Amino acid sequence: MTARGPRAPRGPDSGADSGAAGASGAAPGPPARTAVDDHLAALDAALSGPARAKSRMLAEVRDGLADAAAAHTDAGAPTRADAAARAVRDFGTVEEVGPAFQRELTIVQARQTARIVALIVPFLMACWYLVGVTADDAGGRLPAPVHVLAANLGGLAALAALLAAGSLAATGAVSRRLATPRRLPLVVAWTGTTAAVALAVSALTLSAGAVLAQDWPVSALAGALTLVAHTRLAASARACRRCALLAR
Repeated sequence: MTARGPRAPRGPDSGADSGAAGASGAAPGPPARTAVDDHLAALDAALSGPARAKSRMLAEVRDGLADAAAAHTDAGAPTRADAAARAVRDFGTVEEVGPAFQRELTIVQARQTARIVALIVPFLMACWYLVGVTADDAGGRLPAPVHVLAANLGGLAALAALLAAGSLAATGAVSRRLATPRRLPLVVAWTGTTAAVALAVSALTLSAGAVLAQDWPVSALAGALTLVAHTRLAASARACRRCALLAR
C-alpha cells in the first residue's frame, strides 16, 4: 500500500476560485424583457373584450413579432433587443394598430351578448308561461294587472330576442357580403340591457303574483332561473357597452 504524500496547503484565493466556479455553473436568470414584451403588455392593457378571443389575438401578435424579430436578426441586427425594437417599429404603435384590434374584439363581444339574449329570453318566457298556467291550475288565478304587466314586459323581451337574432346574422354570414354597421355593437349592448331589465321586472311581477295565488314551488324555480340569467346577461351587456365605446 503506497503512502500518500502531504496534501498541499490551500491558498487564500482557493475558496474564492471554487466559489467563482460554482457561480459560473449556476442556472441563467430569466431573459431580459424586450420591446416585443413591452408592446404586448401595452396592447393588452389598451384592449377590452372576451378573454379567450383577446388571449388568442395577443398570441398571434406575439408569434408575428417573434417571426419579424428573427428576420431582422438574420438580416444583420446587432442584438436581440435591437431586432425586437425593429419588429415593433414595423408593426406599429398601440395607437396605430389598437383601434383595428378593438373593433374585432367588439364584434366578438357583441355576438356573445346577442347569442345570450337570443337563447335565454325564449327559454325564460316559457318558464313564465309555466308559472301562469300552474297558478291557474292550482285554483289561484293571477291578478289581472300581473297578466297585463307580464305580457307587456314579455313582448319587450321578445323584441329584444328578435333584435339579437338579427344582430347575430348581421355579424355572421351577412358580414361576408356587407360591412357591419359601426353602431351595431352599441345597439346590441343596449338591447341586452333592456332584456336584462325586462327579465328582472317580469320575474318579480310573476313571483309576487304567484305568491298571491299561493303557488310557491314553480314561482321560486322560475325566479331563481331568471335571477341567474339576468346576472349573466347584464354582465355581458355591460362588457359589450364598454367595448363599443372603446371602438368608437
